[in-house]
Amino acid sequence: MAEVLVYVDHVDGAVRKPTLELLTLARRIGEPVAVALGAGAADTAAALAEHGAVKVLTDDASEYAEYLVVPKVEALQAAYEAVSPAAVLVPSSAEGKEIAARLALRIGSGVITDAVDLEAGDEGPVATQSVFAASFTTKSRVVKGIPVITVKPNSVAVGAAPAAGAVEALAVSFSEMATGTKLTARTPRESTGRPELTEAAIVVSGGRGVNGAENFPIIEALADSLGAAVGASRAAVDAGWYPHTNQVGQTGKSVSPQLYIANGISGAIQHRAGMQTSKTIVAVNKDAEAPIFELVDYGVVGDLFDVVPQLTEEINTRKG
Repeated sequence: MAEVLVYVDHVDGAVRKPTLELLTLARRIGEPVAVALGAGAADTAAALAEHGAVKVLTDDASEYAEYLVVPKVEALQAAYEAVSPAAVLVPSSAEGKEIAARLALRIGSGVITDAVDLEAGDEGPVATQSVFAASFTTKSRVVKGIPVITVKPNSVAVGAAPAAGAVEALAVSFSEMATGTKLTARTPRESTGRPELTEAAIVVSGGRGVNGAENFPIIEALADSLGAAVGASRAAVDAGWYPHTNQVGQTGKSVSPQLYIANGISGAIQHRAGMQTSKTIVAVNKDAEAPIFELVDYGVVGDLFDVVPQLTEEINTRKG
């Protein structure tokens, strides 16, 4: 069976969930070979093997942390040349899509971004995408070279499938281009204790109807009761009520959680483009004609200041 390269997104050896999803998809089309780079790369092996990686190629060179994405691209290119894979899978983060695009250009291949599913085909892997603000679903395949595909988080349920996970050192020679842009400082983002927005299984968002930054704790309380991430509409972000890093929408982040709860959000196309592929959508809005109700699974016509606290209280009661 052909091998499939999987780029590992990890933090000091802790593998992030989107990578485990990639391994699950990779097993459909071949044998996953994981590529783990940077500090703690070797520590990823156990988790990767548990989820199907037959091999784990590692390199802990300092260049991956000291410079921008090019060292990672060159490492992935080295892995591609060593393995001759049937496909290369990368998480659909901002960095992941840049890595995928640069790699595809270097190896003369086509690239597919933001896939939400992957299956084997007679002429190569077939990727499913949700396009035009999720108005259409398309199936695509790369017709030139080895496909490089980025996959949206929360697109597939993670499944364990223990494999050998043999760790092998990856030999990488960096070019001058790889060290052309150096990182001079890092400022850690203050942790909220909540899941990463684009990876969260549940997202609770607030919009114009929240009516001020001082009211967002209502949204946060509901999110915390569910172990969810907090999102915001563009209107709320533009008004300065919540950070831009939490914006969901066409000009913010795209999310695809199992559950999305929209509170006080009208449902303009810009917002829908960032959350319409969510598995289950719930909306709370006092305007019965709000466009958001066109795509929800469950809708509550009511004042969020009445509905959301009651919902939070009920969830906490049932948890207790």
